[in-house]
Amino acid sequence: MNRVPADAENAHSSSAESCPSLRDVHSINPTHLMARIESYEGREKKGISDVRRTFCLFVTFDLLFITLLWIIELNVKGGIETTLEKEVLHYDYSSSYFDIFLLAVFRFKVLILAYAMCRLRHWWAIAFTTAVTSAFLLAKVIISQLFSQGAFGYVLPIISFILAWIETWFLDFKVLPQEAEEENRFLIAQDASERAALLHPGVLSDGQFYSPPESVAGSDEDSEEKQDSEKPIV
Repeated sequence: MNRVPADAENAHSSSAESCPSLRDVHSINPTHLMARIESYEGREKKGISDVRRTFCLFVTFDLLFITLLWIIELNVKGGIETTLEKEVLHYDYSSSYFDIFLLAVFRFKVLILAYAMCRLRHWWAIAFTTAVTSAFLLAKVIISQLFSQGAFGYVLPIISFILAWIETWFLDFKVLPQEAEEENRFLIAQDASERAALLHPGVLSDGQFYSPPESVAGSDEDSEEKQDSEKPIV
């Protein structure tokens, strides 16, 4: 006996649950969604994203900072020309800092080529440069005699090692996740705009609206009287 009211109650509850989703769909603002899509497409046409540009600037800073420290080291040792000839032309792995400078140039070229020119969205390039940097610096510190040459024997390898790992952290935890999140938002907004276009096809023009001709008041009574008058008189 109570089966019909229970089914009606379940149907009413299910319709009530579906109402919020319908309200959410109808509450979509197509203008706002199109503005977000156009802003994303404008950023794509403009070039790389802001966070990727910051990463490229940090890679450039890495190269310039290591170069500055190397030039200071050349001056400290007795002049740029003399020390440069000794470290470059008569290169010695155990005492020269020239290879650390070349390591910074190597990181700069690979990372700028991969993430600025090719706009790579994977971590393999930064993993390769960081692995090469770490292995080379560890081997140089263990085998060479840098620690016996003063403060620069500590500063250049340590700073080069730290900068390489900061670049890895910044790309893996900032650049790639943020760009993936922006792309997902763009896809969601594009899908929502398509749904909104289906739900709101557009404002109808005035020519699409029409009203039936108005009936004259008393027309039914006149027609009945006319029919009565046309009946033959018996």
